[in-house]
Amino acid sequence: MKGWVRGLLVLSVVAVAAAYLAMPILTVRALVRAAETGDEAALERLVDFPAFRESVKEQLTGRLMAEMREDERTDDSALAGLGMLFGPMLIDGAVDMLVTPQAVAAMVETAKAPDPTDAVTPEEPASEQSDIRQGYAYRDLNTFVLTLTDPDRPGEPLKLLLRRDGLFGWKLAGVELPET
Repeated sequence: MKGWVRGLLVLSVVAVAAAYLAMPILTVRALVRAAETGDEAALERLVDFPAFRESVKEQLTGRLMAEMREDERTDDSALAGLGMLFGPMLIDGAVDMLVTPQAVAAMVETAKAPDPTDAVTPEEPASEQSDIRQGYAYRDLNTFVLTLTDPDRPGEPLKLLLRRDGLFGWKLAGVELPET
């Protein structure tokens, strides 16, 4: 009888570990399916929009500040100071308007981040079959990375970061924008 209990215990531990490790892949598949079908309710459940928006804001603000520091025309300029002061506020407003379920769906389908300089309304995702390549990897036990690569832009992968939400749950909570 002891061997049967021990076997059941080992089987239970293996099943829990497999579920623990497989859940982000199932979440990614649900996210891709929701993006392809345009299921906004599912996208709302799968994306932590406040954290996702904050991630986009941080990256865009960092890029803006780096570009302004590197630009020789902005050295000791009062306008450069105003740009550094008001730039992050403009980015915040643009990101708040751009990061919507439709924009997330477009990002997943095209492997391209929305551009704050584009129109306020993001383009609708293409309905044709996508050939975007997907890669999966754990960054750590609480962060899972979905790498989306468009074969037309192989050097510009878009990395979507899923963070653990509870013991088995995962939500899209961040992005690493491609280098430009």
